[in-house]
Amino acid sequence: MSIASTRIGWVGTGNMGSPMSQCLIGEGASVAVFDVVADNMSASVAAGARAGGSNHDVAADAEFVFSMISDDDVLRAVALGDGGVLSAMQAGTVYVDMSTVSPEVSGEIAVAANTAGIAFVRAPVSGSTILAEAGNLTIMASGPGSAYERCEPLFVAMAAIQFYVGEGEQARYMKLVLNLLAASTIAALAEALTFGRKGGLDWNIMLDVIGDSVVASPLIKYSLPPLKARDFSPAFSTDLMTKDMGLICEAAAGVGVPTEIADTVRQLYLATVAGGQGADNLTAAIRHIERQVGLGEPE
Repeated sequence: MSIASTRIGWVGTGNMGSPMSQCLIGEGASVAVFDVVADNMSASVAAGARAGGSNHDVAADAEFVFSMISDDDVLRAVALGDGGVLSAMQAGTVYVDMSTVSPEVSGEIAVAANTAGIAFVRAPVSGSTILAEAGNLTIMASGPGSAYERCEPLFVAMAAIQFYVGEGEQARYMKLVLNLLAASTIAALAEALTFGRKGGLDWNIMLDVIGDSVVASPLIKYSLPPLKARDFSPAFSTDLMTKDMGLICEAAAGVGVPTEIADTVRQLYLATVAGGQGADNLTAAIRHIERQVGLGEPE
């Protein structure tokens, strides 16, 4: 399939959706975008997209509709609400949702899409805004195999790595598995760094040693330079991770898995948000723990 001949509707041009849509525009796709915050569409429009007037508008003539939105309630509204994309799409087209949402709500969308003769592909992503801008995300997709094959050239434009993980809600669970590991890693890192500081370790030396140790996962290595600079600008905000931890705990309960670790990690991020740092990067959990033990900024 030639991307240049493809008509795409895109809903949600926030921090991730905007650069992802621009990757498709850069490959010559005909893209119409819509976001409830009109200013969010500016970068995609400047790159060559048409600014749509509604969800229905961008979906009406599209072969593929993508959404990258915030949560379950927004997904329901985008897909199923009055003027939602499924009411505008034609049978035989493909709806791809790339958001981090619950398997339960995703399943509702799948039923509605199937009834309308529309293939529903779940395709959440792993990666930061920087990777989104470079087209280097990882996509984990599930849904009808034939629909995934149709989407694959579009996924290649947005992501360096693509995984097909099953025909149902497997991609939703895979994304939540990764986020549980990411959230737990950063929570443990925050506690360990505070422990080290209280034990008299130099902040920068401690980070250097961690970066050259057996525990230095790619996530930790990625986190160390901004931590050295005490830069908590949001690559992935604490608010978003707190939302995802709620999804994780609920989904795990739904399949009968205990969440002792996840519950503890969730409480840390909830406390960080309550402390006023929800908009900061999830590594801001370190500041919450530091405050608990009376530590200020490293010298």
